[in-house]
Amino acid sequence: MTAADRQAAAARQRRNDIALWRWALTEPAMDPALTSRQRGQVVRDLASREHQDPDGKTVSVSRRTLDRWIVARRDGGFGALVPSPRQCPPRLGTETEDLAAGLKMENPARTAAQVRRILAAQGGAVPSLRTIQRWLEARELTTRPGGQPPEAFGRFEACEAGEIWTADLMNGPEIGGRPSFLAGIIDDRSRFLTGARFVRRTDAVRFAGVLRAAIAEHGIPRNLYTDYADTPVMPMAAERPWSACASGPLPSA
Repeated sequence: MTAADRQAAAARQRRNDIALWRWALTEPAMDPALTSRQRGQVVRDLASREHQDPDGKTVSVSRRTLDRWIVARRDGGFGALVPSPRQCPPRLGTETEDLAAGLKMENPARTAAQVRRILAAQGGAVPSLRTIQRWLEARELTTRPGGQPPEAFGRFEACEAGEIWTADLMNGPEIGGRPSFLAGIIDDRSRFLTGARFVRRTDAVRFAGVLRAAIAEHGIPRNLYTDYADTPVMPMAAERPWSACASGPLPSA
């Protein structure tokens, strides 16, 4: 994969991250049981508070913007919340990012936290720690002086793509008076959405379709983790609840 391919993949993933954040932010206002007045109160409450965006920054979202996202979600579902490429801020080539990369290359032993402290001391905008880590990872600057990658990334993270996939469900919009659900599967290492589809029911048949499509396009993961529920997610876990971890090779699509 070339550097351009990695940048394009990172941009696509960022747009998905933004859409998921918008989806989660508007979720309280999507309850079909709410009256118009109650929904307005929920939106006003959301607009009055600060929220953590996908980069870890604390931001405020206006009521007008929230209303626009709610209408877009109701009319177009998850895809309507994905920003177009021109709306997604560039992740590479910015002055602050170049400075962070320069500080890391100057002293490869510097951690992202140390780079952040230096940027803060120089004044100006200071990105979050996770943003700096992503910048350095995108430029392949996260190795130690001896050329080995760090042993840990703060929180648990799989060692390579395809090692662990995590699946979950979110409440979707009501369509034709019936509920829908967003079934998503994400790779733990790359944070890439290997599978995402709206389904009518949270049963094994619907999830199997999402999993089969993800495997057909991205290969078979070594492990699959899912949330707890009363419904088995796959034939090999038929005698176990939704929380089952499918260790080892998964059945072929």
